[in-house]
Amino acid sequence: MKKHIVSSYDWELKRLNSTVTDMGYLAMEQIEASIDAMRKRDSKKAKQIVLDDQKIDNLEHEVANLSVRLLALRQPMALDLRNIVASLKISSDIERIADYASNIAERSPLLSSSKPIQLLTPSIIELGNLVSKMFKNIVEAYAKQDSLKAMQIWKSDVRVDKMYNKIMKNIISSMIKNQKSLNSHTHLLFMAKTLERLGDHSTNIAEDIYFLVNGKQYKKARPKG
Repeated sequence: MKKHIVSSYDWELKRLNSTVTDMGYLAMEQIEASIDAMRKRDSKKAKQIVLDDQKIDNLEHEVANLSVRLLALRQPMALDLRNIVASLKISSDIERIADYASNIAERSPLLSSSKPIQLLTPSIIELGNLVSKMFKNIVEAYAKQDSLKAMQIWKSDVRVDKMYNKIMKNIISSMIKNQKSLNSHTHLLFMAKTLERLGDHSTNIAEDIYFLVNGKQYKKARPKG
């Protein structure tokens, strides 16, 4: 990144980027913890995930305040302006992703221990691991402002969609056969959809990284499984 005559300007931009990156890594920890809570039906961990969501909300507010200050005092242009705009949008996506992690955590202890649910849960965990890895890579791409890596991750969302579609069919089929555990099946449906949406937000971030680095929108249609 090109240095400015006023060194405090460089420091403020660096602080903005590091705060968004910190948000990303915190959200990644939330995702991983929510998947673990699902695996273990851990209500204590689930409650902690919900409480920790406030940390990410606080960082989003900090990103907003830093961005307003930069826009008001520095009158940024070109790459600097794109950096601020993209960082604002990315922080919003990260905050939403953290909300999704909390949602999964809240539902996890409500799953029954019936055999149909036990058979379906591993596929949800597999989907969770896939989107968790996808999100980790996109946070790293933002930290390095690596648009090539970002678009490789963008293309990988098709795997998430394919896995999600298969899981949904299996859950619905199981619901029809196992009417006594409809509530737990419904929770699994929402958890699967939440993970699929998490993947969509990761592709949003990939597009914002592309805009930040290249100065133009990524025009291709999103891949669908």
